[in-house]
Amino acid sequence: MYKPLFMKREVIVFHHFQRKGYSLFACLGREVIISVLSVATLSATKAAVISNEVWHADSTQAVKTVVLDDIGVNGSRAPLTNSQAARMVTVLSREDIAQAPVQSVNDLLKYAVGIDVRQRGAHGTQTDISMRGGTQEQIIILLNGINICDPQTGHNVMDLPVQLSEIIRIEVLEGPAGRAYGTSSLVGAINIVTRPAAESGADMGLEGGSFGYLKGDARINLKHGQWNNQLSGSYSRSDGFSRSKAGKLNNDYSGSKMFYQGNYEDDLIRLSWHAGVADKGWGSSTFYASPAWQADEQYEHTTKIYTAIQVETKQGVVRLKPSVYWNQHSDRYEGYRNQPDKMKYNYNRCDVVGGALNSYFDWVAGRTAFGAELRNENLVSGNLGEPLQRSHHIYGTDRDYTLGINRTNISAHLEHNILLDRLTISAGFVAVKSSWSNMNMTIYPGVDASYRIMGNEHSANTLKVFASWNNSLRLPSFTEMYYKLKGYMADPHLKPEEMQAFEVGAQYAGPALQAKMSVFHHHGRNMIDWIMDTSLGNDAVWQSVNHTKVNTYGAEASLALNFRQLFPTQSFLKTFHLSYSYLYQDKDAGANIVSQYALEYLRHKLTSNLQLNIWQKLQGNIYMRWQDRVGNYTDFSGNVKKYNPFALFDVRLSWNEPQYSLYVEANNVFNNRDYVDYGNVPQPGTWIVAGCRYRFTMK
Repeated sequence: MYKPLFMKREVIVFHHFQRKGYSLFACLGREVIISVLSVATLSATKAAVISNEVWHADSTQAVKTVVLDDIGVNGSRAPLTNSQAARMVTVLSREDIAQAPVQSVNDLLKYAVGIDVRQRGAHGTQTDISMRGGTQEQIIILLNGINICDPQTGHNVMDLPVQLSEIIRIEVLEGPAGRAYGTSSLVGAINIVTRPAAESGADMGLEGGSFGYLKGDARINLKHGQWNNQLSGSYSRSDGFSRSKAGKLNNDYSGSKMFYQGNYEDDLIRLSWHAGVADKGWGSSTFYASPAWQADEQYEHTTKIYTAIQVETKQGVVRLKPSVYWNQHSDRYEGYRNQPDKMKYNYNRCDVVGGALNSYFDWVAGRTAFGAELRNENLVSGNLGEPLQRSHHIYGTDRDYTLGINRTNISAHLEHNILLDRLTISAGFVAVKSSWSNMNMTIYPGVDASYRIMGNEHSANTLKVFASWNNSLRLPSFTEMYYKLKGYMADPHLKPEEMQAFEVGAQYAGPALQAKMSVFHHHGRNMIDWIMDTSLGNDAVWQSVNHTKVNTYGAEASLALNFRQLFPTQSFLKTFHLSYSYLYQDKDAGANIVSQYALEYLRHKLTSNLQLNIWQKLQGNIYMRWQDRVGNYTDFSGNVKKYNPFALFDVRLSWNEPQYSLYVEANNVFNNRDYVDYGNVPQPGTWIVAGCRYRFTMK
C-alpha cells in the first residue's frame, strides 16, 4: 500500500544536465526530482539520459521546472549537447552496465542491436566486435577518447584494463566515423569513458561460479580539493568449459588488471590522465584451427599497457584539448600448448605513440572545430613484417625479434557546425596520409543534419529526423599483411579499405516512450577478408584479399517503455526494451568461397530486456537475443555448413543496499550447447555466477 504524503513541499524537476558542479543541490531544502530517467535501452538510450551518478525519477507532478543544459556527446569533433547533435550516438549508462548479467564489456555489447559480438571464449576471453556487417578490424575502440586499437590485429583490442564498475558510460557511434575519430573507424566507433568517483571512498567485489570461475577486484579513490586519484585492480580465472581430444584444458583462462586514473580541475583547465595494464593467458582451443590444421590445444598470452594525458582549456576564444598517449601490446601465441619443439611460439610487440590536438571556437556563423593527430605504429615480431636491420631480444627467452614493420599516420580535420533553433548541420572532412606504401594525402568528407519537428530543447517530448553522409578508411592490420602459418597466407600488398555511407532516420523521446528507426546504405571498396576456396580440397588455405566492393543495406528499429511513467500506481514493472536490426549485403563472393569475416554477417538480430522490481530492494532483469547469421563454415571433416539461427536468455537477480549489493546471474539459461557463433569453436552451456560488492565511504 502507498502511504499518504502530508505537508508535501514544492518539487523542482531538472530535465537536463551540464558538466558543472551545482552546489545548489546541497542547500535547496526541498525535494529534487531528476526527471531524465536512465533506462536500460542498450540500443536506443541517448546522452540525455546519462549522468555521472544514477538518478531515479518518480511520478510526482512538477510544480516548478528548472532547466539545465544537456551533457555533451561525442558524435562530432566539436562538443555538442544531445539536443544540438546532428548525429545519433547510442549511450550505455552506468545503470545499464550495473543491471546487465555480464562480466565484461564484450558481454555487455552483445545486447546492443547494431553490434555483432562473436566470442571464442567466455567472459570476453577473446572476442571479435563489429558493426553493421563489418569486421572486427573496421571499428575504432577508444578509452576516454584515446584510440587504443592494435594495428597488429583486432582480435584482442577489448583486453581492457578497467572494470565494469568504474565505467560511467559507453558511447557507440554507428557508421563511418573518420571525421570524428580518424582512421580505423570504417563502420563505427566505441568510446569507453571512465572517471574517478566524485568523493573519497573504496569498494570491493567478489564473485564465483560455474567451471571454476572466480573473480576479485578492489578500488580506492582519494579526492582532495581539486585533485582526484583512483586506483583499481582485479584478478579472474576459470577452468574452462571444454577439454581437448586428449582430455587437457583448452579454454581455461586467468588474468589480472590494474588501472590508475586521475584528474585536476580549476577555472582555467581540466587535466586528466590514466595508466593501466591488462595481463591475461588463455587456452585458445580451436580458435584459429582449420580443416588442414585441427589443433585443439592452442594457447595465447597477452600483456597490454595503456597511458594517456589530456588537457582541456575552459576559457578563451579558442578552446584547446591536446593529448599524448603510448600503448604497448605484447603477445605470445602457442600453436601447440607448452610444445615449442613441435611449433615455435610466435612473439610480437607493438608500440603505438601518438599526439593529438582538438580545438574549437564559436562565432556568428556557428561552431568550428579543427585539429590534427600524429600516430606512429611500430611492430617487432618473430613472424610478421619485413627483416629488421638490427634484431631485438625477446625478454625471458633465448630468441630475438627478427622481423618488423613501422608506419606513421598523419591526419588533420576541419568541421563546422551550424546551430539553429530546430536545425543542426555539421559538415567537414578528415585528411589522412600514411607512410605505409607511400600513401598520398586523401580527404574523406562528411555531413550530418538533424531537424527537430516537435518540441524544443527543453521539452519532455521531442521528435527529430536526421540524415548523414560520411566517408572513412582503414589501413590493413599487420596480421592481414604478413601472417603466414599453417593454413594461412597473407598479402603484404593489400590496399586500404574505404567506406561511403548514407543514413536517414527519426527519433522520438518522451518520459514514457522512446523510439528510433533508421535505414542505411554502406558502400565499401577494397574490403579486406580472409577467404578459403574449398574447391582446392586439402590444398585450400585461408588467404587475405581485397574484395572489389561490398554493398550493405540495413534497417534498425528500437522501442523503450517506462512502465513507471505509463502506470504510476504500480511498482513491479520498471522498463521494457525491444530492438531489431536487418542487414543485406550484395557482393561477388565467387563459387566455393568461404569467408571468415566480411562475407559473414547478422542478417537478423533481435534483442529485448525486461526490468522488474520484484520485492522491496530485490531487482530482476531478463535479457534475450536472437540472431540469424549469413555465411558458411567448414567443419574439420571438410563439410561446408551454414550458420543456424539461435536464441539465448540471460537473467540477473540483485539485492541493492547503499553500502552493499548481492546478486546472482545465469547466462544461457536454457543450456543451449548447439549454437555456433564462430565455426568450429565450442560454446558453453548454462553459466551461473554469484557475487557481492561492498562500498566504503571515507571522510
